[in-house]
Amino acid sequence: MKRFLLLCLFLLGLGWAVSNFTGLATRGTYDSIVLDFREELSQTEIADRVRTIADRYNVVPHLNSDFSQRDNVYVVRGDRDLLKSLRKSFRGDTEAIEPNYIYSIDTEPVNVGAIIFDDMDRFPDDPLYGKQWNFRSINVEEAWKETRGDGVTVAVIDTGVSQITDLKDTEFVPGYDFVNDRVQASDDNGHGTHVAGTIAQSTNNGYGVAGIAHQAKIMPLKVLSAGGGGTISDIAEAIKFAADNNADVINMSLGGGGESALMKEAIDYAYDQGVVIIAAAGNSGQNAAGYPARYPKVIGVSALDSLGNKTPYSNFGAGVDLSAPGGLTQGENQDGGILQETVDPENGGSTFAAFQGTSMASPHVAGVAALIRATGVDDPEQISAILKESSRKVQEDPLNHFGAGQLDAASAVQVALRGQITFRDFFRWLRDSGYLNPRFWIDGGAVALLPKVAMVVGSYLLAWFLRNYFPFQWSWSMASGLVAGSGGLFFLRGLYIFDLPQWPMRVMGSSVPELGGAIQGSGVLNPLFASVLIPAVLVVLFLGHPQWKWAAIGTTIGVASCLAVSAVISPAVWGLGGGAIARGFLIVNALLCIGLARMALKTETKAA
Repeated sequence: MKRFLLLCLFLLGLGWAVSNFTGLATRGTYDSIVLDFREELSQTEIADRVRTIADRYNVVPHLNSDFSQRDNVYVVRGDRDLLKSLRKSFRGDTEAIEPNYIYSIDTEPVNVGAIIFDDMDRFPDDPLYGKQWNFRSINVEEAWKETRGDGVTVAVIDTGVSQITDLKDTEFVPGYDFVNDRVQASDDNGHGTHVAGTIAQSTNNGYGVAGIAHQAKIMPLKVLSAGGGGTISDIAEAIKFAADNNADVINMSLGGGGESALMKEAIDYAYDQGVVIIAAAGNSGQNAAGYPARYPKVIGVSALDSLGNKTPYSNFGAGVDLSAPGGLTQGENQDGGILQETVDPENGGSTFAAFQGTSMASPHVAGVAALIRATGVDDPEQISAILKESSRKVQEDPLNHFGAGQLDAASAVQVALRGQITFRDFFRWLRDSGYLNPRFWIDGGAVALLPKVAMVVGSYLLAWFLRNYFPFQWSWSMASGLVAGSGGLFFLRGLYIFDLPQWPMRVMGSSVPELGGAIQGSGVLNPLFASVLIPAVLVVLFLGHPQWKWAAIGTTIGVASCLAVSAVISPAVWGLGGGAIARGFLIVNALLCIGLARMALKTETKAA
């Protein structure tokens, strides 16, 4: 009965978290609706449904683009009320009726202006290469000794790409403008051209800056308008276009709220065609990547600054698979941004501009994916595994800011050139990074498993020792208190469940001393929680209760074990540092907890 009660309390808490969290899937904005009619319907039958909708709702569905006929994808202007009505009336005729969410570019706004050249005798000979700190941070020069992306096609699904001066020597393949339904996919924003520059800017041409996979081909696919917004119907069609026209890599430096069946179907289609798909995690600074980075077959990328630290704007948590340079500018100082030549939207000319954002991080991964692809590795799952296995690991990452680690081009190419990932490589990747890593699921990689086990086992040993002097009967209440005070449900601490916020998992996965930093995900103990204070309050409140008193006593013993192990392993206490003072504080409070438990047990023994 007690176990059932505790389970109910856990489920109620989880249900509260779900009901009070809107989730990414409900945050999207839209002003039109997608109708994906079933393929088995004839064109006559679809035309009949279209006429019915036009007559009944006074709106006319139309094919999304010239490429929509094959998949029967129609779009109609409408809001939530129309969406509900269409789903009710035409669900049986469609594969999906869903909001045509508007996604946008994932770039933090910065001042854009011309940058003066300065001569640098560096490899390569592009005069501004010395300002591209981001390339050196991913060790791309070592990777260039083996491959530069020759023969690989990278589709840039963005605001379009214009062949400006520093892209003149870069090979382009035919693309498409899905915004204006035309073949020429030129850029009227500057974002897409900047992204394409990071991937394949013309390099070693004595002009401007360099690109990561500068011998790769660019396929420009415009899905975002001059204002930076675009619909999932256009983006989904661009993904399929890329797959059907022999793209090897897709980069999407865009995103937003709202899960889409149409988008997921397009991603699965491209992935099955052998295309590696990379997307920006988003710039909301929230604990979940946006879409399309969230989809399982997309590599979601978070952003780093010039020192390799997480950027304040980057999304993190579930959906982040890898981290790469995204830049961080400071006012007029643009040195920390990602520098490329791009289109100046004000005059249509070109300019060298430093941007920041996960939009800038994503093409770094796309460029390195192209380098890997050029070595002969053509399976997207294997390329993804190489990127993760070769990344530089970040041990202290409780909130998953870095995913599997920080992008390393040289290491990735070296792993790829071994021909294939061996079982040892794959096992190392499972162990060290990614969602299949046991440490990731148990504790997010921040708290070692063995100390947590030592805390729980230590609490039971302390209880067993005290039992020899003050006999008591083991109970569920006592056991629950020992676990809550020592280690908590630590296996939940790093668990990510789709759109749920992570803080409830961190709270449930924390022991009493760790609760002071659970919301923020901090590993530093709060001195109020990491003391005898809370156990003392629990003992005072529940010592007279027949069942809860044992939970209070167990918690006191568990806290003693947790503080003792923490004093040995990681004595970090807020305001006291991580040295002798903090260690002494934890040891003293551990002893006080043991004394308190002894006093409470003695009282119970006398009462008995």
